[in-house]
Amino acid sequence: MTARPAAPAPAPDPHVFGELDAHLMREGTHPRLHDKLGAHPAARGTYFAVWAPSALAVSVIGEFNQWTPGADPLRELPGTGGVWTGVVPAATRGALYKYHVRSRLRGYEVAKADPFAIRHECPPGTASVVWTAEHPWRDAAWMAERAARSRPDAPVAIYEVHLGSWMRVPEDGNRSLTYREIAPRLVEHVTRLGFTHVELLPLTEHPFFGSWGYETTGYFAATARYGTPDDLMALVDAFHQAGVAVLLDWVPAHFPSDEHGLAYFDGTPLYEHPDRRLGFHPEWNTSIFDFGRPEVRSFLLSSALYWLEQFHIDGLRVDGVASMLYRDYSRRPGEWIPNARGGREYLEAVELVQRLNAAIAREQPAAITVAEESTAWPHVTGPIDRGGLGFSYKWDMGWMHDTLAYLGRDPIHRKHHHNQLTFRGLYAFSERFVLPLSHDEVVYGKRSLLRRMPGDSWQQFATLRLLYAYLYSQPGKKLLFMGGEFGQDHEWNHDASLDWHLLDDPPHRQLQLLVGELNRLYRSEPALHQLDCEPTGFHWLDADDAERSVLVYERIARDGRRIACAFNFTPVPRFNYPIGVPTAGLWRELLNTDAADFGGSGQGNFGALDAAPVRAHGRELSLNATIPPLGAVWFRQ
Repeated sequence: MTARPAAPAPAPDPHVFGELDAHLMREGTHPRLHDKLGAHPAARGTYFAVWAPSALAVSVIGEFNQWTPGADPLRELPGTGGVWTGVVPAATRGALYKYHVRSRLRGYEVAKADPFAIRHECPPGTASVVWTAEHPWRDAAWMAERAARSRPDAPVAIYEVHLGSWMRVPEDGNRSLTYREIAPRLVEHVTRLGFTHVELLPLTEHPFFGSWGYETTGYFAATARYGTPDDLMALVDAFHQAGVAVLLDWVPAHFPSDEHGLAYFDGTPLYEHPDRRLGFHPEWNTSIFDFGRPEVRSFLLSSALYWLEQFHIDGLRVDGVASMLYRDYSRRPGEWIPNARGGREYLEAVELVQRLNAAIAREQPAAITVAEESTAWPHVTGPIDRGGLGFSYKWDMGWMHDTLAYLGRDPIHRKHHHNQLTFRGLYAFSERFVLPLSHDEVVYGKRSLLRRMPGDSWQQFATLRLLYAYLYSQPGKKLLFMGGEFGQDHEWNHDASLDWHLLDDPPHRQLQLLVGELNRLYRSEPALHQLDCEPTGFHWLDADDAERSVLVYERIARDGRRIACAFNFTPVPRFNYPIGVPTAGLWRELLNTDAADFGGSGQGNFGALDAAPVRAHGRELSLNATIPPLGAVWFRQ
């Protein structure tokens, strides 16, 4: 009698938490905890796993058991450092749930949202949702070539967006557009104006809309305010098919203390540092992650990689890096603890950031990371093996503050503050920079960019055009917050739509035309982007004309081609202004922000100038140029 062959062993469930997962989590190197913890629909219900080492008991509560604690208990896996798992047969895709945690300490009991849930119910609800994302991606061509789109030698012009207030539906209670509703409109707007990247303010789930997403409770969940995770994937896919990269604002520095969230998760400070001098942020009234705890490192590492892998995000803008790097950030003497060396540097956070960037470079080498770092911390974009933090780019907050402070002055006083424009020359190539005109500069009484400029309305528009030409000609990548492209009148209000009706007014429409032209030139002219991060791409012609508040410099391509850029920061036109050039021939006026098409007075150089044998700027040839009032002109041979 022939023996029946044994049935093949069932394939191991890829979501079951095992010994290797426990080892990597405790080591602080697990890159995909979201595959093992959280809720994972299976053939017979849903597999749940949650980390709660100080819990006496954990159960899943939800619609399927009338939110009854203990009805569906989990069991603690031995040797895992406090991971509780179990299968709930009645929990199916779409079910609302939480973990009911009973702590070993002081009888503490609480219902917690799942830290690894990929979907939560729409606020003000706080439950998690059993979910699997099923978007059919169509961006294979983009993914194959995306690395080249964000390199230091590529044009990177970023449009920063808060999805909830970019455009609203007034006839439907002034609600925000959904992910799918906004996709065709936002993609068309971004591509028509020529931006290469879009940066989305945090979309991780957050209970307080007024935090703009910067107080995150769901580090793996796209906010349900605008739809499902699949809907957000469709938005990213639409951008990719249109040739636009997508960056996501990501917040690893702190989290809110809402009871349903991460704070005091199992009756102990589990995700936050137990010492309030390191675990509480006095400026934001939030909790700070325990950056040295290995399990927390695995949590943050997994969150970062989750967005890059599952949502095809092209890069993360990492918020609040400065607040992570210093133990005394926003603290008075006596309110912080020195490190083991007696210094103020938060060494554990430094190591976390380095590990994070190293893991992204290894696992998702086509993606970038951008640091919002406002201090002079050295080598933020330097290689990790040489002590750097390993970011791709860093926001140049100093340029932003200096430039806006300078332009906020009455032009008659600007000559006394010329160094606010030229100081950047001392450090412009110490890092790879992004020059941000961000959301932070148009809130809390600062007014819109347009209305921050002095003078009458014509001067305000002229100065804003001048600022944008200055931004696009400076070494570094570009970022402009939504509304700035057409001269938003009022400062940003997250509860209202942008003032799209302003485009019926010629000055606003003409400003938008200029932004589109700047993006076109930036992308098409190698001199304006190829050497954005190298000193050989920039050459001062005149940095010292403070008396007339004029700057003149060149941007240079790898092949030596040059664009001469001249800026007049006063309302007095500068006639017969010599600009030294290296070669004879006709130099085309590539850009004139005072052109009538852009709303200017029409003063300029009739489209081109011949180089004349008149010495200027150490050269034997020069252009006899008109630099318009509050205007910029660029020349290319």
